[in-house]
Amino acid sequence: MTTPTLLVLDADPLPRLGRLTGRARIEHADASTLAERLPYADVLLVWDFTSHAVREAWPGDGPRPRWVHTASAGVDHLMCPELAASDTVVTNARGVFDQPIAEYVAALVLAMAKDLPRTLDLQRERTWRHRESQKVTGSRAVVVGSGPIGRAISGTLKALGVTTALVGRTPRTGVHGPDDLDRLMCRADWVIAAAPLTEQTRGMFDARRFGVMQPSARFVNVGRGPLVVEDALAEALAKRWIAGAALDVFEAEPLPPDSPLWQVPNLIVSPHMSGDTVGWRDELGAQFVELYDAWEAGRPLPNVVDKQRGYVPGH
Repeated sequence: MTTPTLLVLDADPLPRLGRLTGRARIEHADASTLAERLPYADVLLVWDFTSHAVREAWPGDGPRPRWVHTASAGVDHLMCPELAASDTVVTNARGVFDQPIAEYVAALVLAMAKDLPRTLDLQRERTWRHRESQKVTGSRAVVVGSGPIGRAISGTLKALGVTTALVGRTPRTGVHGPDDLDRLMCRADWVIAAAPLTEQTRGMFDARRFGVMQPSARFVNVGRGPLVVEDALAEALAKRWIAGAALDVFEAEPLPPDSPLWQVPNLIVSPHMSGDTVGWRDELGAQFVELYDAWEAGRPLPNVVDKQRGYVPGH
């Protein structure tokens, strides 16, 4: 039996794949060499999940890997029409980031409700200024994105006493459909974006949507940057149409030093770190090895992405 070739689109630090020794011929590529090596690979591990190299290299000539796994929840960085139309199976890292992101969202909600950013500013200024803060228990949240991450966020917020509504692509028991979003947003204290990036969700949070929100409400995006029209959010904050926001993902990453978003009032900026806890890379590597075990044995793979929808369906 021929040993399968596993091609890794590299990022530092490299994945720990020692358990595959003797079971796979492991080769490495970067953006400049991926196109020439793709035809010789049986499996592609997209370890550099910030790269668009797959999307650019996939349409070339020659055979393509039978299976592509990305070490991320989102797949928009690698999907192209040619990959979507192919027989290649695409899987993602569903399950690794759910609870860490939910905890991060809860931390942001508490930080904004308790005015912690201002407390730290005042501490640096050595200024004693008593204020009142908002009670989180009894507030309302709408979480947009009904996959595992959205459900984990909803469950964690409920544990804080927040009444939470979940919005997904299609309405079903416990999940509202897109037609309910405006009605829910206008009553929410917290609007959390955790949806995948698709043609339907791109730019869904625009000036009209921010105008629907209450002046006391706050917005959080831990989904994908292009879900949000960033200029519209900046305007909504500057004009105090909403009380605050937190962005962990952006249209352009890293966020350029000259981006006006750094100085938008009442906006918390973090560098796409909501799901990255100590040991997360090891978890991603271990998950891939488990999937490789299933692939090698001919068993059905979990986390299979619907390439037309852009996410793992059925949740």
